[in-house]
Amino acid sequence: MKDNYDKKLDELILKIKNEKKAKKLLLHSCCAPCSSHVITYLTNYFDITILYYNPNISPKSEYEKRKEEQIKLIEMIPTKNKINIIDCDYDNNIYENKIKGLENEPERGKRCTVCFNLRLSKAAEIAKENNYDFFGTTLTVSPYKNADLINKIGYAIEKDYNIKWLPSDFKKKDGYKKSIELSKKYNLYRQDYCGCKYSIRNKIND
Repeated sequence: MKDNYDKKLDELILKIKNEKKAKKLLLHSCCAPCSSHVITYLTNYFDITILYYNPNISPKSEYEKRKEEQIKLIEMIPTKNKINIIDCDYDNNIYENKIKGLENEPERGKRCTVCFNLRLSKAAEIAKENNYDFFGTTLTVSPYKNADLINKIGYAIEKDYNIKWLPSDFKKKDGYKKSIELSKKYNLYRQDYCGCKYSIRNKIND
């Protein structure tokens, strides 16, 4: 039986929502559309900083386009607390070196597991260095992403870095549907592939 990560998040929010000072969350974001609903939901309970760390995205022009949309959304979307962003340098070689030998893996296979681990480890590292209370990701809002796998990776990294993981399955409660609606509202660019050049073969709309 799979864990209910949406319920775990609800239980966590219940514990912290009445605290005088909002908890600091470093939220890894894969793209503006996926982050739209997540930010709208979490801003009521957390002081959020977006981490834009996605060395998997290729080509660089696509990376820059998605980053610009992320910044545009942060500037437009109403939030309880100001949203900050940490923009990491782009280096696709980091990703390519990590997934070497897995280039022909199917989408949602071993290559994606390595990719999740790479990005979430970076989020945990930065969160720990800068005294955040939690680290998390927007990735679970997509129906094309394995929320159970992402959360298991998150909890494993939590132990490695001694920084709390924010459990989630943001696609629940119509989260994905809401992200599409918000994307239309803010006229966000919605990509038609996950990010890496290998995912272009599948053209999965993230």
